[in-house]
Amino acid sequence: MEQRISLVTLGVTDLPRARAFYERLGWHGQEVEETVFFQAGGLALVLWGRERVAADAGIEDPGGGGFGGITLAQNVRSRDEVDALLADAAAAGAEITQPARETFYGGYAGCFADPDGHVWEVAWNPGFPLAADGTLTVPDFGATG
Repeated sequence: MEQRISLVTLGVTDLPRARAFYERLGWHGQEVEETVFFQAGGLALVLWGRERVAADAGIEDPGGGGFGGITLAQNVRSRDEVDALLADAAAAGAEITQPARETFYGGYAGCFADPDGHVWEVAWNPGFPLAADGTLTVPDFGATG
């Protein structure tokens, strides 16, 4: 398996509500067959009915709510950008689950949950510089194995 991700699909309970939320954040999507696709750098973020995601994966959905053990993250270029993006998310209808704060790695970050409870971290990390197009490259930590 190649070391890359092509799509991240979020199972949502109300597709129009979810799409409207992401569009209030400034994202631009395309809806095809009750599925919304957002270009997100080199991958796509997809919104699809939660029950359809579960059926497609061949699993039982225990129902909405609760933390699913996954966070999505967007690294930004400054501390001020963290604060601004969290404010924009709150204005768009997100729940701020962790206000911006200093991090153990010398950065600054906070978290919000979208209307379906998907958690996003917004972070400024001085050790992970971003290219002009927003691409993040994991630095060489000098780790082995």
